Amino acid sequence: MKFVTYLQHDGVTRSGLLQGDDIRPIISSAPDAVLAYIQSGASHPALETATVPLADVRLLAPLQHPPRIFGIGLNYVEHAAESKMKVQEVPTVFLKLTSSIVGPDEDVIIPPNATQPDYEAELAVVIGKPGHRIAAKDWEDHVFGYTIVNDVSARGVQLATSQWVLGKSFPTFTPMGPVIVTRDEVPDPHALDIKLTLAGEVMQNANTRDLIFKIPQLIEYLSSIVSLEAGDIISTGTPPGVGLGRTPQRWLKHDEKMVIEIERIGTLTNRACFVD
Repeated sequence: MKFVTYLQHDGVTRSGLLQGDDIRPIISSAPDAVLAYIQSGASHPALETATVPLADVRLLAPLQHPPRIFGIGLNYVEHAAESKMKVQEVPTVFLKLTSSIVGPDEDVIIPPNATQPDYEAELAVVIGKPGHRIAAKDWEDHVFGYTIVNDVSARGVQLATSQWVLGKSFPTFTPMGPVIVTRDEVPDPHALDIKLTLAGEVMQNANTRDLIFKIPQLIEYLSSIVSLEAGDIISTGTPPGVGLGRTPQRWLKHDEKMVIEIERIGTLTNRACFVD
């Protein structure tokens, strides 16, 4: 199943299942129907009979209010090397504020103090079943599905201190979507091609098999410290090719289009928009 959240012409936000070029709306009064469905633990959502043409709506981030977004840093060996940072013996974990979420085709707004703005293509895991101290062997039982995250980062803010949250949490700095693909449709999340193009140029091109800490390890490690909640997002890290690691360094420019493609999930497109 592919879950989407969308904005109708009347300004009402709804959620549903994407089926080809149509959407089957979820029957729900919850403000975030996808999150409510995940939290319910139901095997299948209640759906309306009538469909809505995808062309008639605007897709939003599939999850509007996830409990938390856990970012994983330096999770590809070559990215750690280009960032001139040592790969840790345990995952490098930071948070992105949920107020930074935007959907596909929305602008990433870059104010003057968001210096050295950078792009990061990432596979993101959506937690389904909550849990604490989850064993790595049981990881699949706790995964609802997968989506795409662009971990946009203001490197000038991020690297000014040892704490990364603010540099990665400006409003609009977490583009997400366009769908959440359920676990059953992705047989192996560690064998997915992942690519980012910037203004038509390929900047990142890798495969999730190169993740250092793979999803079972991430779930086990995070849940050994905090209880994972239904709807939590784990953004698994970015492959090499970011602007920070290039010579010369390559920061986002006004009106540039970032396009992320991840095999079996889809394409997430956003534009960098500099403002005064």
